[in-house]
Amino acid sequence: MNQNTNILILNNFAKQKLFRSSNAVQNQTWKFCNSVPYKYKKNTLIVVLGPTAIGKTALSIKLANHFKTEIISSDSRQFYKEMKIGTAVPSPEKLNAVKHHFIGNLSISDYYNVSKFEQEALQKLEKIFSLNQFAIMVGGSGLYIDAVCKGIDELPDPDEKLRAEIIEIFQISGIEALQKKLKELDPEYYSIVDLKNPKRLMRAIEVCLQTGKTYTSLRKNKADNRDFNIIKIGLNCERQELFERINLRVDKMTEDGLLDEVKNLNKFRNLNSLNTVGYKEIFDFLDNKITFKRAIENIKTNTRRYAKRQLTWFKRDESIKWFNPSEINKIILYLSEKNNYA
Repeated sequence: MNQNTNILILNNFAKQKLFRSSNAVQNQTWKFCNSVPYKYKKNTLIVVLGPTAIGKTALSIKLANHFKTEIISSDSRQFYKEMKIGTAVPSPEKLNAVKHHFIGNLSISDYYNVSKFEQEALQKLEKIFSLNQFAIMVGGSGLYIDAVCKGIDELPDPDEKLRAEIIEIFQISGIEALQKKLKELDPEYYSIVDLKNPKRLMRAIEVCLQTGKTYTSLRKNKADNRDFNIIKIGLNCERQELFERINLRVDKMTEDGLLDEVKNLNKFRNLNSLNTVGYKEIFDFLDNKITFKRAIENIKTNTRRYAKRQLTWFKRDESIKWFNPSEINKIILYLSEKNNYA
């Protein structure tokens, strides 16, 4: 064996030893990283969103059980304890299966806005994250979801005189006048806002008239930095299937006593919280403007329109990963992989 051969053997031996040593270090590093207690890792908010009746509640409960955590509801209509049937509040069994927050926490006469929700939801998340690495937020109210994930818009303070004038327009000419005015002032925001929500219409019109700019241009472009990761799961399906889901839900509301619920709230009908799908149509029936059958059909039609607007809002967000509601295992796998690299 010549000298060159000896040198070659020694070099190969050194390389193999170095390679084994490197692998050992990597393995030890991997073991250390995966043994770090969750309190040292960044917390993660899992957001489950999508159109109404798509199955968000069922998925959120499964995820909360999987990650052993709690649920924050961002459905602005379910905040009110008097509006259970018409807003499809989860059954007592579902609410007891996992701890829920922001469901039935307000009365219809309470003043509440998205800014208050942002504050309170972030405080609740801080408490949840002190005990668990994960939290679930579920809902179809895009504005409220954005408030928690990105922060609310910094808009000018209300002009009380201007606001009074806009309210007067609404009281005299109805919501159609607000819709027409907003379409003139800001067609982009008109295409995504809930056109049946006079409060949001009036605020957008007020800002446009007050600043001379579109409401869209003043909305937040840069998100606030949150001290937790955010993973967004969107649920959707074929349109016909979604519409069938909506129809079945409305039929169940009718069976569960929607008419009696609305009758009990009839004297509060002037409140903004009740000017929403599922209630205003029944008010029309109670006023003998339409038949009960027509009222139910109108609820289905208006709910389908609302679902379309929800999807229009969510489609702007490229960070959402979309799934069919039936793809539970795929969703959990995606969340596990996403969180490992977050």
